[in-house]
Amino acid sequence: MVKKTRSPTAAPFELAAGLFDSALAGHVKESAQQIWLAGLGAFSKAQEEGGRVFEALVQEGVTLQRKTQTVAEEKLSTVSAQVSARMAEVTHKVDEASATATGQWDRLETIFEQRVAKALAQLGAPQARELRELTAKVEQLSAQVAKLAAVPGKPGRKQPTVQAKTPPVKPAPKRRTPRP
Repeated sequence: MVKKTRSPTAAPFELAAGLFDSALAGHVKESAQQIWLAGLGAFSKAQEEGGRVFEALVQEGVTLQRKTQTVAEEKLSTVSAQVSARMAEVTHKVDEASATATGQWDRLETIFEQRVAKALAQLGAPQARELRELTAKVEQLSAQVAKLAAVPGKPGRKQPTVQAKTPPVKPAPKRRTPRP
């Protein structure tokens, strides 16, 4: 077996390291024990005050929720007012456009009616006034014919009916084509 030999310069360091290790180990052990005890104390304290802390957190959450809800409602009412104002503007503009379009349509309709009346007058078509006058005359004449038809005649005898005679139609003369 091979033995490890110590060098004369390494011996003082190993001795010091051993002392340091045992002092360090004791110190670390003591610190670990204190940390463990502090953790147990914190856990016990958290159990005791956990209910109160929880209630305080719930109250703080309720307060925060109310604040955010109030801010959200204010923003919503502001946005709603802005939307209402925009809708009023749009409605006003639509009404203006509708009025303009109606005016233009009425103008176009008047121009069309004038041109149709002018074209009918050029063709010699009767106007509405002339047709009303003609209708009134026809009704007047119908009433007079009814009076004349009601004149008593011989009993049992039929009134003669008047038939319009149409002239006989003559055949068209034959055309002669020249012979070549």
